[in-house]
Amino acid sequence: MTALLRADPISYPPRGLSRLEAARWVGVSATKFDEMVSDGEMPRPKKLGGRVVWDRYALDAAFSDLQDKPAANPIDIARGQG
Repeated sequence: MTALLRADPISYPPRGLSRLEAARWVGVSATKFDEMVSDGEMPRPKKLGGRVVWDRYALDAAFSDLQDKPAANPIDIARGQG
């Protein structure tokens, strides 16, 4: 007997994201995301079988830990450099 597949009534984002999805999740290009992973600003991926995925929760935590853009230095502004 063949079971009928029903649509999942709950809509939710996946926990594990591909490289492109992870980059999109944090709002940067894939190249910038790779740089951020290399610099330790974003987490390294996990291996799930043959797939490499980023944990959405780890991405959120790393994003929250990013420093805000520093305020402009008043001296630089006065010199026309800020």
